Amino acid sequence: MPARITGLTTRLITVPLLRSWGAEAPENHIIVTELTTDDGGTGHGFSWTPTIGPQAVKALLDHDIAPFIPGLEANPEIVWDQVWKRLHEAGGGGLTTIAMAGVDLALWDLKARQAGSSVTGLLGQRQESVEVYGSGVNLHYTLDQLIEQAQRWVAAGHNAVKIKVGKPELREDAERVGAVRQVIGPDRLLMIDANQRWDLAHTFRALDVLGEYGLEWLEEPLRADDLWAYRRLRKQSPVPIALGENVHTIYRFRDFIEAEAVDIIQPNIVRVGGITPFRRIVELARANSIRVAPHLLPELSGQLALTLADAVSVEDVEDASFEQLGILAGPSPVRISNSNGRSRLSSTGRPGLGFEFNGKPAPLPATEGATPETAAPESKGNRIEYSNS
Repeated sequence: MPARITGLTTRLITVPLLRSWGAEAPENHIIVTELTTDDGGTGHGFSWTPTIGPQAVKALLDHDIAPFIPGLEANPEIVWDQVWKRLHEAGGGGLTTIAMAGVDLALWDLKARQAGSSVTGLLGQRQESVEVYGSGVNLHYTLDQLIEQAQRWVAAGHNAVKIKVGKPELREDAERVGAVRQVIGPDRLLMIDANQRWDLAHTFRALDVLGEYGLEWLEEPLRADDLWAYRRLRKQSPVPIALGENVHTIYRFRDFIEAEAVDIIQPNIVRVGGITPFRRIVELARANSIRVAPHLLPELSGQLALTLADAVSVEDVEDASFEQLGILAGPSPVRISNSNGRSRLSSTGRPGLGFEFNGKPAPLPATEGATPETAAPESKGNRIEYSNS
């Protein structure tokens, strides 16, 4: 008899970022999940949001998912489809799929643990390592701070980097992109991310100015909902268009791909609902020769990237991994090489997802000479908040 789910519990962790992402995002929120089965099995997962909705995600898990899943077969594919159908009235994606990731990841963790394998091994590892690009939420950095960050990426061995654009004046963006290009040299890849700050007309102006710096891609310049505008943009853009961190379902990814509105998709494994939908989205991209660059969460994205047939690139935001934030109960399951900026599995050999959360914060970095924009917020101090209620 297949194992059946018996329960789901959650706790919320709020941890200050070591390098603030700006006034609107000084901390990250992780909703840790633990799922049990009638054969004594336990799976550990999580949901995640950097800004909006952690309490809402936890409420969906506690009040709408936890009472629904007991008795279901502990099969992630089966459970995902049933829970998505259950929650669809509250929205096909967004908070609903973010909450669902907490269950899906716990089920994959459980399945791999019971097989005595990592999730990577369970799904089938196809790559020894994958490219990792240095990234930062750095639009609020001064030019000097941005240059220093780019220098750290070069020293860390990254062969590709990404910076934020979207200053009030386009000349500022040009100055910053030009300065980073000068630091990293002509051979490293340079990507820019506007985080939905522009309209179509400004995007075309920006491409005329910034395109001369040899951009690998332009990420999310327009509102992620605006399929019509992205279709127009890609037809005329000399730079590949990337998007996906704010696209939540396979149906919406299909819409962008079929409209020929995107060159690189960037699904966030948690925001789309976990490993189950992520794998479906990747297969859709593969069938349409679309590149994949998973968004954030290197401890998770780095593992899944190793299972994909086609080469991908993984994002690593500086000093923002779960291990660097000090909230893991052990070492990270992935390691990023300082010699070539590539990610591979660590040698710990831990089963399942390879990590659990311990609820302890990392020591804050020394802030001598730091500005309020880059230092962890003093009002938060070296603390972590967590709640079971």
